[in-house]
Amino acid sequence: MSSLPRQDQELQATSERAWRAVVWDDPVNLMSYVTYVFETHFGYPHERANALMLQVHNEGRAVVNEGGREPMESDVAAMHSYGLWATLENDGE
Repeated sequence: MSSLPRQDQELQATSERAWRAVVWDDPVNLMSYVTYVFETHFGYPHERANALMLQVHNEGRAVVNEGGREPMESDVAAMHSYGLWATLENDGE
């Protein structure tokens, strides 16, 4: 059992899920490559990776993962290493 008061526990749990890694559409990378990156880095099945890629392509962006700040920063850095445009986003709550 945690020593934090219940309200603080809820705030901590919320903040741990409050961050998102967002991938943005770009004019450089092929759609098949973006799907490959999502499969490789996140371990998503082909169907989910392809759906996220189509969201990036059609809507200009897609949230590819959600969680604590540090893991999402790591995902954004990984997307950059693959040559994708990505940012970190907070849900603002």
